[in-house]
Amino acid sequence: MFLGENLLAWLVLALGGALFVGNLLAVIKPPQVARAETDLTKAPVARSIVMSLVGLVAAVWAVASLLQ
Repeated sequence: MFLGENLLAWLVLALGGALFVGNLLAVIKPPQVARAETDLTKAPVARSIVMSLVGLVAAVWAVASLLQ
């Protein structure tokens, strides 16, 4: 198979981890300065937590798939 047998699991791990960390950091440490007038001052907490949990589930699932 092109680029290895576990390519899909590695991609899901990368995307899930990025989704988890990115949304969690958006809630914990919002940007100090807004770049544009339309930027929010802080991230929507409920949506960011839900998306962070989705990323965590995807990352854990990918790790479990890689370890079996």
